[in-house]
Amino acid sequence: MTTTGFAAVDRLLDLDDRVSPEDRAWEQKAVRLTADLIRPHIEDDFEAAHFRAEILPAFAEAGLLGMHLNAPGCAGAGPISYGLVCAAIEAGDSGWRTFVSVQGSLAMTAIDRFGSEHQRQTLLPEMAAGRMLGCFALTEPAGGSDPGAMTTTAVRDGDEWVLNGAKRWIGLATIADIAIVWARTDDGVRGFVVPTDTQGFTATPITQKHAMRASIQCEIDLVDVRLPTDAVLERSRGLSAPLSCLNEARFGISWGVMGIARECLAIGIDYALERQSFGSALAGKQLVQARLAEMMVGYQNGMLTALHIADRKAAGVLQPAQISIAKLNNVRTAIAIAQSTRELLAGDGVTGLHPVMRHMANLEAVRTYEGTDDIHALTIGRALTGVSAF
Repeated sequence: MTTTGFAAVDRLLDLDDRVSPEDRAWEQKAVRLTADLIRPHIEDDFEAAHFRAEILPAFAEAGLLGMHLNAPGCAGAGPISYGLVCAAIEAGDSGWRTFVSVQGSLAMTAIDRFGSEHQRQTLLPEMAAGRMLGCFALTEPAGGSDPGAMTTTAVRDGDEWVLNGAKRWIGLATIADIAIVWARTDDGVRGFVVPTDTQGFTATPITQKHAMRASIQCEIDLVDVRLPTDAVLERSRGLSAPLSCLNEARFGISWGVMGIARECLAIGIDYALERQSFGSALAGKQLVQARLAEMMVGYQNGMLTALHIADRKAAGVLQPAQISIAKLNNVRTAIAIAQSTRELLAGDGVTGLHPVMRHMANLEAVRTYEGTDDIHALTIGRALTGVSAF
């Protein structure tokens, strides 16, 4: 594939005055990492349902793990920098952006916001350096979009906490060193740092997935898991704590899926210029140009939405409903652009010659996690009306 399509998209969007040199430098780190380590193997990895764990240190070496946190060992990069990194990685594969998100936006953010100073100082530098991997265990088998129905419990027993319960769809759990487990206590929902080698902690990979095949999602069983008193995230109280971490992940998703949208649109442009049909290039057909124009309009709307929430985040005034708007809109937009590109590519669109069908499959999972369409619609509706319909 040539780079004509990417150049055309970027020229028409013209974001140079909205993106700083520092932002671009971060983006280029992620672009190079994705080109060198993800793209050459991703089709085979997706087919084989293989997670290429040996490349994890490269993410740490590039400074991408927890890069947006102003915390020990972390770079403290701005929201646009982090967003562009998410987009560059997700253009390679959603599973790898999910890895960055689980480590940085979920596990590390939980420790940074709600952990003790000792936890922050000892755990975060190790996680930023990739020497320690984390996972974020909130979702339960019967809970899904309703974390308020949580049944996992943590009970005090002398100088220990005892955890029992189950979690599902937990990224990285089989390779993580620690799990941030959310459990119901007498004081409400609280988070716990659980070493994954603790007796009673079992993580099992979920198999036979038709999306996110090159990444790891798991079930977790917690049976009389005993932890010391200081394992609790001391500043965590109530569901607002884990939900605030989810909003960090949703921010990254809103940017990441725009990487897929740009990738698919560029593929469509290149294909239309190269493919001959009825004696001339597809790019000269009115219906094809109309299709590409619609895709470009969707991509621009999504990118401008992503930039807006990044500005709000940098100013410290980003509202949860604004994140829901971005996640709902941008994932839908990316799905529509990927689907339109698949149609343009015809039969080749369902093969590994192009990444489009793989992106479509992954986007169906992205659409579901960190809040389904319905959940975000209800969040937006509540913000508009002041009435909760949950």
